[in-house]
This record gives sequence, C-alpha cells and structure tokens, in this order.
Amino acid sequence: MRRRLAVALIGLLAIAPILVFHPPPGPPETPPEDQPAQHLSTYRWTDDAAWFGGFSGIELSGDGARFHAVTDRGHLTRGTLIRTADEITGIALEAHRPLTDSDGNARDFPHNDAEGLALDAQGRLFVSFEFAHRILRYDEWESDAEWPSYTRAWRALGGNKGLELVAVHETAGLIAIPEGIAPHAWEALVYQRRPDQRWQQPFTLPVDEDFLPVGGDFGPDGKFYLLERAFAWAGFRSRVRRMTLTDDGFEEIEIILETPHRRHGNLEGLSVWMDPAGNIRLTMISDDNFLPVLRTEIVEYIVTE
Repeated sequence: MRRRLAVALIGLLAIAPILVFHPPPGPPETPPEDQPAQHLSTYRWTDDAAWFGGFSGIELSGDGARFHAVTDRGHLTRGTLIRTADEITGIALEAHRPLTDSDGNARDFPHNDAEGLALDAQGRLFVSFEFAHRILRYDEWESDAEWPSYTRAWRALGGNKGLELVAVHETAGLIAIPEGIAPHAWEALVYQRRPDQRWQQPFTLPVDEDFLPVGGDFGPDGKFYLLERAFAWAGFRSRVRRMTLTDDGFEEIEIILETPHRRHGNLEGLSVWMDPAGNIRLTMISDDNFLPVLRTEIVEYIVTE
C-alpha cells in the first residue's frame, strides 16, 4: 500500500504545523472502556540507519519477548522487546538483513515490497509481497527464499493492493488476504494453502468500506485476529476483529478493538500471544512510510475478558 498512501501523506508535510495547533475534531483520545482490548503501552522506535522504517509485519515468540519484523523495502530484523512491568520500554536489536530471492539476490522495487510476516512452529518465516505478488519462505535466518507454492490468481490483483497479510495455522495451513477490495464490495478474497496442497480461494471475509485488512495472526487460542486500517484526513483509525476459521469460512466474527482517530499511527503488523497470566496480548507495529510526519511505534493491547 505504500505508494498510494505515501502520496496522501506527502501532502500532510505542508500542513503538519497547522495540524499540531489545530487538530481536526474527532472522538475521544482513549478507546471505550467496555471493549475487550485495552491499551498497555506505546513505544517509539528510532534508528538512524538508512534501511530503518516502513515496518509492515511483526511476529513475536510465544512469550512475547523476541521478535522478527519486516519492512516494505525488503529488510528483515530480529531482536528483543524490553519490558518494565507491563510496558515496552526498549528494543535490543540483534540483527538485520535484506530479504533475498531463491538465488541469493536482494531485489529492488517492485520485488522487495514485503507486507506480511508469519512464523510457524518450526521457526520458518513466511513473507507476503505486493506489486510482485507472491509468498516466500525463509527456513533459517541466513536462508535464501524458498517458494512454498504459487497461484496465477494473484496476477489479477492490483499492483498496490496485493497480499497485505499472511498467517499460518498448525492444521489449516497458510492464509493470505489482499488489501484491495473492489469498489462497493463487501467481502475480501481469502486464499488458503493447506499443508502439501495448492493455493485455493475457498471463501471470502466480510468487510466494510471504512477499514481495509493490513495484518493478521492466529493466536494461541486458535482464533484468527485481523488488523484493519482506516485512513481519513490527517490520521488513522485501527480495528482488530477476532474470528473462528472453519471449513466454510470465518465465523463468530467480533470487534475487540477499535481505536479513535489519530490515537496511533499507521499500524500494519500484528502478532498475537499469551502472557503468563493467560491473557491474550495484541502487539502491533506501525509503518512510517519513511516520512517525518509519521513514527515507527510498537503498540500493545491486552484482551481483558
């Protein structure tokens, strides 16, 4: 999504000082107290390296400590989140590298526009790309890409509306959802690849015209959590829906988080894990689009049911 959204955001550079002193009217700055997910912390991550920025996907270890993150300029990072009590207070970056193809080459745009990230039980990383629509697998940190499989159906996706998210389920396999929704459509395409089978498009996902899918993860409870984003004048809203995956599609769909306008930045990546108390945590990362008006933030919510 970076080029379409970047065009809109560049226009904000000229009016950024106005927005600081005269923010547009909107809902309260805190989410409703009665929604299941409640805010725990927001950490601003900064780095002067040229590769830093544009984070579009994140995956955490089962204990919420270690992370992998991917950028939409084809860069992969790993490290540890530092917490003080329940707040993220720092990041220990351990390593970073460009994503490479199956021949060991780092590619330029449009082949490096990585958007989604998933981590399976064997520690393998799956990365989804838009523009050059595909999903690649990295078996080890140093590995070059492997192709788990491909479907020609992805060739029909819009250039900037491709495979925005990929998620992996122990038995259901890989799930991929493009960001692009046809005008006036109320459903998103869902692609599924069961283990050792080909990609299928077995069902769709209900959506509305305000929010587009940008991230997703299967939680330790077996539920699928979908991160969605709405962009309005001078800011973003984010939403997380929780649902159950069946052979017939997604069922029991419910909204567990909806943030007010400009509460957070451009949240694009989502990782779901369980803390020692047995509570589901939602950890999200924002894409700054390499623009000074946006920030790279790691945002965490707890599901308090």
